[in-house]
Amino acid sequence: MTQKMRLIIALILIYFTYGMLLNTVGTVILRAIASLDVSKAQAGWFDGFKDISIAAVSFITASYLPRFGLKRAMQAGLILSAIACIMLRLVPGYIAICLHYMLIGISFAVVKVGLYAMIGLATDDSKAHASLTSIVEGGFMVGVLSVTLLFSLFVGNTLVDTSHDWLNTYWVLAAMCVVSLLMLSSVVVDEQAARPDAAQASIIDMLKLARLPLVLVFICCAFIYVFIEQGIGTWLPTFNNEVLGLPQSMSVVAGSFYAGAIAAGRILSGAAMRKLGWYPVVMCCLGIVIATILLIGPLSHRSAHSPISDWAHAPLAAYLFLGIGFFLAPIYPTIVSVLLSASPKSRHTELMGLVVIFSALGGTAGSRLTAVLFASVSGATAFASMVFPAAMLMVGLYLLRHRQLAADSINRSEVSSVRF
Repeated sequence: MTQKMRLIIALILIYFTYGMLLNTVGTVILRAIASLDVSKAQAGWFDGFKDISIAAVSFITASYLPRFGLKRAMQAGLILSAIACIMLRLVPGYIAICLHYMLIGISFAVVKVGLYAMIGLATDDSKAHASLTSIVEGGFMVGVLSVTLLFSLFVGNTLVDTSHDWLNTYWVLAAMCVVSLLMLSSVVVDEQAARPDAAQASIIDMLKLARLPLVLVFICCAFIYVFIEQGIGTWLPTFNNEVLGLPQSMSVVAGSFYAGAIAAGRILSGAAMRKLGWYPVVMCCLGIVIATILLIGPLSHRSAHSPISDWAHAPLAAYLFLGIGFFLAPIYPTIVSVLLSASPKSRHTELMGLVVIFSALGGTAGSRLTAVLFASVSGATAFASMVFPAAMLMVGLYLLRHRQLAADSINRSEVSSVRF
């Protein structure tokens, strides 16, 4: 096996592992309340410890990772994650859970920036970059699905379970971090192309990149995409329950199916983009997403009050959300790939710092606005309103393609030389 192939496998495994680590909050809230005497108000802070750590560390460290070494930074992140898992298993409690998520957020911020920069080192052209990015993100979504199954192996089947057996899950998660660490450590990586000039490596220079046309268009696209994905994904169980009339258990399962559709969409689109290029694939997917959103509104109105006891009687709208997840899936990793492949490898870590920051902002805004619409108008109207940011994203993708062609025509010169 070549060093490049080993690196690709390591990147997929690492992102799969973090898909598991970052998506334990829902189950941990349920089990911490039942077995660790954690109140609902206290549990509401778990996500905050994770997300704030990710945004803050991305902002502070992204510009300086190449100096430290991408591989070494990712190794440190994996070690920190393993320690966080072991700590939570050995000394469980509210403070330990908060500290666990803070450490996971810190390590993920470092690993994500380093991993995307590594993708640039493992690929030779924009098609290969887009394909590998989509596959890696697909691996992340498979991790999201896998962690729910993993927890189910350690959680009792009784209505009220006060045991601490669920904490044994963290032995497995710690082992996943160690396996990922060993796989990454076995690869020899030439990071010379990813090292910026000393004068470029600063937070100020990272922020200056946000003013450049190519980067500015990307930031808008990334923000809008995460706005849509989080707005739909976060409130999908509530929509299924309150608007479509699905029982709560089916509503939760449908949310898992949605995540599975995203995983499948990212993995399969990687192969399609390798042959067709990213632009026709993504624009076709976005067009289908817009059409599906427009269909869900009237379909949900017709089926909202129908009694539902099983999937055979579930309304068509519940299944159409799987289509939204599948076709929405390739857009985010693709636009990130387009930005990085059109930019010098020496600026990838700074650009990824911006990616993480504005993705976090877009996710928060999407979830919050959907919540406001859910409270003030019908749930069907709240979801139908996503067609407007989806249309804006289509325009943004057209401009992003225009900027990519301009960058390619000047042979991947510095991002600062690309202008509208």
